[in-house]
Amino acid sequence: MNTSLEVEYWVIDSDGELTPPESLANISERTEREFVEPLFELKTPPCGSVAELRTTFVEQLEEVLAEAERADKGLVPLGTPINCDGIERRPGERGRIQKAVIGEDFDYANYCAGTHVHFEKRNVTDQLNTLIALDPALALVSSSPYFQGEPVADSARAHCYRKKGYAEFPRHGQLWNYVENVGEWSRRLERCFEEFEREALEAGIDRAAIDDNFSVDDVVWTPVRLRDEMPTVEWRSPDAALPSQLLRLTEELYAVMETIHGTNVQIDDDGGGSAAGHVTSEGVRLPDYETAFDLAGEAIRGGLESAPVANYLDRMGFSVADYHPITTQIDGRQYVTKSDARELRLEYASRLESDVEQLAATID
Repeated sequence: MNTSLEVEYWVIDSDGELTPPESLANISERTEREFVEPLFELKTPPCGSVAELRTTFVEQLEEVLAEAERADKGLVPLGTPINCDGIERRPGERGRIQKAVIGEDFDYANYCAGTHVHFEKRNVTDQLNTLIALDPALALVSSSPYFQGEPVADSARAHCYRKKGYAEFPRHGQLWNYVENVGEWSRRLERCFEEFEREALEAGIDRAAIDDNFSVDDVVWTPVRLRDEMPTVEWRSPDAALPSQLLRLTEELYAVMETIHGTNVQIDDDGGGSAAGHVTSEGVRLPDYETAFDLAGEAIRGGLESAPVANYLDRMGFSVADYHPITTQIDGRQYVTKSDARELRLEYASRLESDVEQLAATID
C-alpha cells in the first residue's frame, strides 16, 4: 500500500526568530514554501512500504538540513511557534478569498504547523471511517500546548483549527461523521462547495475567481480528506513533530490500514461504553461517531493524560507507552514569553537535527 507524508516545519534563524525558508524551498519539487512566510513543507513521494518511507523521509530531511546549515537556519518541529509576533499570510488569491469568507478567525491557521499522512485508496469507505475513528491518535504526537504564549490545549494547533478558525464553518474544518459509501462523502463535499461559493459571492468575490482557486476536492480543511488527484485518503490531524515520532505513528497507522484491508470493519451502534473500539487480526470494531468525536475532543484538550483516550488508542492498536509527545515536555508554564519561545524553538530545532542523525544511523 503506497503511503506518503507531508510535514510542515517552522523555519528559524540563528536567534530563534521565525524567517522565510528561501533556499530550503528550492531544493526539489518536494520542498516548498507554505501559505505563511516562515513555514516550510516537505513531501515524500508515495512509498510502497514503511521501510521505504522511512528511508526516503530521512534522506530528504538530511538534504534539507544540509542546506539549512549553509543558510544558518533551523527547522522547528512544533505545532505552533509558542509565542511570536504576528504572522501574515503570503499574498495569494486563494487566501484572500478564504479570509473574505471566513473572516478574522481564519488568521488562527497562520500559527499552525501539521502533518498529513496519505494512504493509497483501496476499500475507501472503510479507510475513511477508520481514520475518523482514529482521530484521537493525534494525541500521540502533540507538540505544542501554547498559542501566543497562553496554554490552550494539549494540541494548540488542533484547538485553533477546529474551535477557533472554523468555529462558524464547522463542516469545513471539523471531524465529519462516518459514511455508508463514497457517494455520500462526495455529496457532502458538493454541499460544502456550494456553501462556500454562496458565502464568497455574498462577500463580493467574483465567481470566476472562486472557480479558478477552489474545487469540490479542495474546498474543505477537514481532518480526513479524500484526494482525487493523488489518489489517496488523507489524515491531516497530527501536529508537526520530530521525524522519529511521525514515523512511529505512521507505521502503526499503516498496520491498522493494512488490517482493515483483510478483515471486517463494523461500527458499534451503542458506542460500546468504556471498552469502545478495538483492532485485532480477526476484525475491526469502531465506536459510534459520537464516542469517536468526544474522544477526539478529549485528545485535543488533554492528550495522553486522559485515561479514556490512552486506553482507547491502546485497544485500537497503538503502543501508547512508547510515545512521548513534545507537549508533555514543554507544558507547565502559565505564560511563555517571546524570548522563551525563541529559546524553545532553538532547542527543538537542535533536537530535530539529532533525531534525523539517529534515524540515519539505523538505515542501511
